[in-house]
Amino acid sequence: MLDAPPIPDVRTRILDAAERIVQEKGVPALTLEAAARAAGISKGGLLYHFASKEAMLNGLVARLAESVEQDFQAILAAQSGPAPASRAILSWIFDHPEQVCEEHERAGAVFLAVFHHDPAMLAPIRGVFARIRDHLRADRLPPGRALALMACSDGLFFGRLFGMYEQTEEDQRAIRTALEYLVQEGGA
Repeated sequence: MLDAPPIPDVRTRILDAAERIVQEKGVPALTLEAAARAAGISKGGLLYHFASKEAMLNGLVARLAESVEQDFQAILAAQSGPAPASRAILSWIFDHPEQVCEEHERAGAVFLAVFHHDPAMLAPIRGVFARIRDHLRADRLPPGRALALMACSDGLFFGRLFGMYEQTEEDQRAIRTALEYLVQEGGA
């Protein structure tokens, strides 16, 4: 007999519900009442965990920042050789497609909800990306290469998130080959 997956705690259920609302119905549909209903709790139960919409949005950003930081650090730890942070970005983009799709959708929901409410609330995730850029600078690639790699990663993220275009496997291989060239020590 298989064990049932653990039931998420109430706080997690609320944050999951808030993300789903934004993904399925858009930012204007995210209210405390809607999040409570979707999480299967009373509004009072939601207010126990999040005293306001701002607190709920801050919870979403904090959870996203922690997840992104952990994902990057795990992928970075698995790298060997020169330019480990740059190689981690490549791995993050191309080696984890099953993880990327769901996480991109979740992250996109959080970015949209928080940016729509108050862009300053994105500070925790901006901090994560500043630390990633610090790792990239430590790779000591020729100027601009690691940052171009990150910019391409961001472009691929937003392209997938908003369904701007479909990439074939051939497209992905070609993009990866071009980006790997930037990571090579002696590349022109």
